[in-house]
Amino acid sequence: MKKQKTIKKQKPIEKQKTMKKQNIVLISAICLVIVFVLGSYFYKSRQSTKLSFMARENASTFVREYSLTHGSDDAKVYIVEFFDPACETCRDFYPFVKNLMAANPGKMKLVARYAPFHAGSDYFVKILEAARKQGKYWETLEVMFKCQPYWASHHNPQPELIWQFLPEAGLNIEQIRNDMNDPEIAKRIEQDLADANTLNVRQTPEFFVNGKPLPSFGYDQLKELVEAEIKATY
Repeated sequence: MKKQKTIKKQKPIEKQKTMKKQNIVLISAICLVIVFVLGSYFYKSRQSTKLSFMARENASTFVREYSLTHGSDDAKVYIVEFFDPACETCRDFYPFVKNLMAANPGKMKLVARYAPFHAGSDYFVKILEAARKQGKYWETLEVMFKCQPYWASHHNPQPELIWQFLPEAGLNIEQIRNDMNDPEIAKRIEQDLADANTLNVRQTPEFFVNGKPLPSFGYDQLKELVEAEIKATY
């Protein structure tokens, strides 16, 4: 009987110990999650502060003298977009950015920067820059995005197919073939890639609004950041 009484006294103690261990594990897990969330927040905050500083002190990293821009010269809100002509998501974001600018006339300027990460996509950047010499940059970009599924299939890319669509942009095709080999264009691509690396751009499209990166990627995030900058600067 004494042995049975002893066993009965030990069971609640063992149960308490087990529950205590479980609580410690649970609390530790919660603490780890909190540390991770706070760590991510402070990292993004420091990154945003750093990039905002760079936008003021090292503006050329965001906008080079040769960078093509679209919008008012008096605009106080700059959207710097690193894009790849062969990128499907860049194609999807193009009308969204266009509408965003139309909704805020005179307040925004778009800066086009290149990050041709897809194999061979620098070929299309060269065409765009050649079209720029004919004053047909944006028309050519729209044609490229429109027919992108034909020439940029990731399973079977066929870059030469682009030439059958380019006349839609009103281009002198023979001149494009000559101008796209200008060594200056290759230098611009190289510089844009170097700046993309400095800004830790790893995928496209990547947006910076007045030097600030998106807190996370998405349409709403871009719109909210643009609206916040417009509110702060106007």
